[in-house]
Amino acid sequence: MDRPQLPLNALRAFEAAARHLSFTRAAIELCVSQAAVSHQVSGLEERLGIVLFRRLPRGLALTDEGAALVPVLSEAFDRIGAMLDRFVDGRYHEVLTVGVVGTFATGWLLPRIAEFTAANPTVDLRILTNNNRVDLAGEGLDLAIRFGDGAWHGVEAIPLIDVPMTPLCAPALARRLARPGDLAGETLLRSYRQDEWPRWFEAAGADCPKIRGPVFDSSAVMASAAAAGAGVALLPAMMFENELAAERLMRPFAAEIDAGRYWLVRLRSRAESPAMRGFRLWLTAAVGPAKAANSP
Repeated sequence: MDRPQLPLNALRAFEAAARHLSFTRAAIELCVSQAAVSHQVSGLEERLGIVLFRRLPRGLALTDEGAALVPVLSEAFDRIGAMLDRFVDGRYHEVLTVGVVGTFATGWLLPRIAEFTAANPTVDLRILTNNNRVDLAGEGLDLAIRFGDGAWHGVEAIPLIDVPMTPLCAPALARRLARPGDLAGETLLRSYRQDEWPRWFEAAGADCPKIRGPVFDSSAVMASAAAAGAGVALLPAMMFENELAAERLMRPFAAEIDAGRYWLVRLRSRAESPAMRGFRLWLTAAVGPAKAANSP
């Protein structure tokens, strides 16, 4: 059985009238007469063979059938509008949503966003920061930048930058640290990766003290705490070059450990879109100089 061909103007008139529960206010929104809206809705009711509104002395009330139709139409018009919004200057704009661990976002990516947008003017980039725990499918992410070993289930991981970790702290605290053993008398700020400080003390050739400092789920927040004098943080110095240059943080020791690297990841089940490919190519090229500087 063929479905009835419904005119778009009638559907639009009904959806507007349903939101306002008024033909008059719907007419103002659509820039037509009240009689035109009423006529469009009546024609739609006749085509469908149902009553969509109960006409009241003051305004309108949706019938059960009308109430069932409204959310379907509203979603459809919203999707049409969102799609049309992507056509700017005669070109199709693709939305790209990228989840980024906060430290990489503030320490490397954000200062370079203008470079990407200039090279990819038809990509509308959306950045969502996180603390390295992401669900690409559940959060609707096209791509993510994560820190670790790259062994995450169901994703393709492309290595970006190795970021050795070393102690960083406020200048006043750094001035009283002459050797690694002096850290035993200081508060050591920690991440959820419990082996980092023991590994650093081993690399520095010193005994690891009992570590009792507060635990942070964000390196960026931990760096702020360290800059405020709350203790010594084990951090990727490369991501805090601005803070080091401004002497909000200082690096008291040369010893460092390799705790992982940053990776660009996407679901293996997700085909790479043109926007995803553009971001991948730009990012891997942009990290080249930093990767070379960190090479042994």
